[in-house]
Amino acid sequence: MRAIWKGAVSFGLVSIGVRLYSATEEKDIRFHQVHRTDGGRIRYKRVCSLDGEEVPYDDIAKGYDIGGGEIVVLTDEDFADLPLSTSRAIEVLEFVPADQVDPILYAKAYYLEPEGTATKPYALLREALSDVDRVAVVKVALRQREQLATLRVKDNVLVLNTMLWPDEVRTPDFDFLDDDISIRPQEKAMAESLIDSMAGDFQPDAYTDNYREALQEVIEAKVEGREIVAPPEEEGAAPAAVDLMAALRASVERARAARGEGGAGEPTPITSARSARKAAPAKKETPAKKAPAKKAPAEKTTAKKTAEPAKKTTAKKAPAKKTARKSA
Repeated sequence: MRAIWKGAVSFGLVSIGVRLYSATEEKDIRFHQVHRTDGGRIRYKRVCSLDGEEVPYDDIAKGYDIGGGEIVVLTDEDFADLPLSTSRAIEVLEFVPADQVDPILYAKAYYLEPEGTATKPYALLREALSDVDRVAVVKVALRQREQLATLRVKDNVLVLNTMLWPDEVRTPDFDFLDDDISIRPQEKAMAESLIDSMAGDFQPDAYTDNYREALQEVIEAKVEGREIVAPPEEEGAAPAAVDLMAALRASVERARAARGEGGAGEPTPITSARSARKAAPAKKETPAKKAPAKKAPAEKTTAKKTAEPAKKTTAKKAPAKKTARKSA
């Protein structure tokens, strides 16, 4: 890897010299625009819209549109004069609990490597961050722009995650948020049971980019000149469920069957005590439970009536035996 930035982490009165490396890379297969008939690369020229002349790269500046067709032109000197106190420093502002930073704010990740004699203070900050389970909120200037970021530990290396500023995150504004949607306790309990049946530990290596792999095979087939075989079509998406409870139950059963946790027809227990309490109101639907209650008295009455004639018959036979003895 090649360092893209050098500076220092300012940690109180401690300064830790570091080098910055991109921690991620895109694996997308990239294409060039070419002429279909001969495969020639398509080139673009930087042409001025006013005089139609091609403009050298050194003569290109940045312009800000202020409206009305007017442009404010900014040069490299204008950017150089901006007051960026963090131009060569990663300034630690505070340490906050890791779970308080919303992942939506994260943008790009970088590895930090200690430089020169900074190994020990680097290790000190790394161990301290690991033990307190907090992240450092920092400011840093990258590519002529000041950015908010965090410092955290991954695989014994300090990781800098650049972040969006709060006003760069849009507020969701959708019509359905104003709808009064009623969720029955049984539906919520079954949904939680489905989540529970599909729960697991996140292992990134278990997932693959099937599209990229298939595209790579197509490219290799073109290179080798062999016939390209289309993969079998996957099953289409299931139609929208009309009965939400039935769809949730079927999803739970399918997930359990896939994990070998019982037959598809077995009922799924609700393991969450909170879900069980919320599902308790379902007992109010008593028509099914009243029927057995009515049958119980009927069974007892039948038993009593059957038993009574048996006792009377036995009682009549006893005197008959006594009469026989007198005759003897």
